[in-house]
Amino acid sequence: MGVASLRKHVIELPKRVVVGEGILEEVPRYISELDLGRRVVLLSGPSATRSIALRVRQSLEDRHFEVCEFIVENASIETVRRVLDYAKECKPELVVGVGGGKVIDVAKFLARDLGVALVSIPTAPSHDGICSPFASIKGLDRPTSVKCVMPTLVVADIDVISLAPRRLILAGCGDLIGKLTAVLDWRLAHRLRGEYYGEYAASLALLSAKHVLRLYEEFSAKTIPREAVRTLVEALISSGVAMGIAGSTRPASGSEHMFAHALDIVANYPALHGEEVALGTIMMLYLHGKNWKRIKRILMKMGLPTTAKELGVKDYQIVEALTRAHEIRPERYTILGERGLTWDAAEKLARKTGVID
Repeated sequence: MGVASLRKHVIELPKRVVVGEGILEEVPRYISELDLGRRVVLLSGPSATRSIALRVRQSLEDRHFEVCEFIVENASIETVRRVLDYAKECKPELVVGVGGGKVIDVAKFLARDLGVALVSIPTAPSHDGICSPFASIKGLDRPTSVKCVMPTLVVADIDVISLAPRRLILAGCGDLIGKLTAVLDWRLAHRLRGEYYGEYAASLALLSAKHVLRLYEEFSAKTIPREAVRTLVEALISSGVAMGIAGSTRPASGSEHMFAHALDIVANYPALHGEEVALGTIMMLYLHGKNWKRIKRILMKMGLPTTAKELGVKDYQIVEALTRAHEIRPERYTILGERGLTWDAAEKLARKTGVID
């Protein structure tokens, strides 16, 4: 097998992405235009986004689609198995996920296992899984993302998404800022390990992060402008596309994500994913020798957690997560190296960056 074949990968992209205001009820038309089928399994969350899912269901049924609905309580492998058993009875031609990260992740897994198209309808801009072929499912061998399917259609209604809680909006900003270190780690792996590196995918991911940094004052406002929310949504979608182009999560996930996953193990999912990623980015930028102080100031200005206390964890849990982060994806080389950080080195890093006292 030659070098060219070793570096070959498949680029997956959505057929259509629709971003706008007042477009939720147009979902049936978009599905019909892409000829995705008439039998639908609709996944939604149990609480705040339920009313949004009901609107989508009503619009589908009004256009004579057959709809089976399942409420997703969590993004666990047990939930995936239950919804898969349920969905097989409906014989769906497509899966529609309406909700936050958990719902869309389960929808991706389900669409993959059923071998049908996926429609992603996000209700909050808290993650870059809106438009990526990867999903985080609890209960698998490890807490990292797994390859599923790229959404065929993404419908992002800004009228809906702008109503999301401020904390979820900021979490999306935190997830995007993590691309700063993800791309640095990818370049490092390319230089030191000869790993495939895609300049365009990396640039697209970095552009997503830079848009958030450019608009940080808007995200710092008590009421975040709708224009800023729209930019965030488009940046999150672009990050997902970057992963599709790269054929992996490399442009969007590096040492900062490994830290976040390790913290989830150590502290049992203490905060939102984007909040954990943002905190990890501060420390990983320090290790890369970059301007971590500027990023920390911006995160503080926006209101994202920059200390263990603000994140709701103990100091020792931050240190332990740092020492275990390299174990999350041992095949993925990052600034943490193959052996990771010692306890002393991790503690010094967390203190130097002010994450712990």
